[in-house]
Amino acid sequence: MKATIERATLLKCLSHVQSVVERRNTIPILSNVLIEASGAGAVKLMATDLDIQVVESMVAVSVDVPGAITVSAHLLFDIARKLQEGSQVSLEVSENRMTVKAGRSRFSLPTLPRDDFPVIVEGDLPTSFELPAATLAEIIDRTRFAISTEETRYYLNGIFFHVSDDELKAAATDGHRLARYTLKRPDGSEGMPDVIVPRKCVAELRKLLEESLDTNVLIDLSASKVRFTLGGENGVVLTSKLIDGTFPDYSRVIPTGNDKLLRLDPRSFYEGVDRVATIATEKTRAVKVALENDKVTLSVTSPDNGTAAEELPADYKSEGFEIGFNANYLKDILSQIDGDTVELHLADAGAPTLIRKDDKSPALYVLMPMRV
Repeated sequence: MKATIERATLLKCLSHVQSVVERRNTIPILSNVLIEASGAGAVKLMATDLDIQVVESMVAVSVDVPGAITVSAHLLFDIARKLQEGSQVSLEVSENRMTVKAGRSRFSLPTLPRDDFPVIVEGDLPTSFELPAATLAEIIDRTRFAISTEETRYYLNGIFFHVSDDELKAAATDGHRLARYTLKRPDGSEGMPDVIVPRKCVAELRKLLEESLDTNVLIDLSASKVRFTLGGENGVVLTSKLIDGTFPDYSRVIPTGNDKLLRLDPRSFYEGVDRVATIATEKTRAVKVALENDKVTLSVTSPDNGTAAEELPADYKSEGFEIGFNANYLKDILSQIDGDTVELHLADAGAPTLIRKDDKSPALYVLMPMRV
């Protein structure tokens, strides 16, 4: 194989594919990126960790000898990063070594044969639909903070996508809080199986979306695999296995009869919680929210660090009571609300609270209270 590629093109592609490669690998080939040069002047890069796979094609300056080889992904990425801007990079393979040349720099790297490189077999992906990249990014941003990191409850380690009636819904929960995003069902998604997209796939997808926010993403899926195609023909293709498990019926925890409505500015609420939580320790992460007519008092009591309190103006007309929340969880949710008001629908100190921007907002959050 012998090909020449612009450094900027190579670097951009490598930055996309190398991030799925785990730093520590017991199987050496999984540390490598597959480079495939075709006679048509295209070079394809591919990386995998056996659960998730990224493939990207780029146009080469020239392909003198077509062929395919695998080489360390992180090493090649680090080299490409340090090469001079504007340079052309020549990749040439002979006798199990890859020679990388650019300007006066020259590297000789060990390789492994392409035949040993594992490829995720996608199988049949019967459901196919498109979403604007900006919408998909918004779905991820509004829900992924609630994904559980507890490995024992593996079925909560991702975002749950499902279709109901005329809507596509995305939900994530860790048992303490729930985030749900609802949008109109895209054409082609009817009859789609319920799927749980794993956390790592969500993170990789979000990085790739950042560079193509003004395009559409093609989503193909079955009950066990999902494929995201960004940027059309010569774009990036991310394929991932789905989490094999049953997501709990989260709709049961979304309260419908919470009759106490609190409205206030999300920014000042967030900053107030953040300030009083300064003295909170691991044991006392709870912030107490005392509701009275048109005002809220936030307070934290820590046996080691003393007490803190702050009053905030609010729109509240129901009877006064006190409720406790985990300060970090409350801040996570408030940071998702972009607007001048946030609505908290409360029932009592022991019941889950519904939080949203307003009744037209596609995003909705539920937060379980804490004892204080």
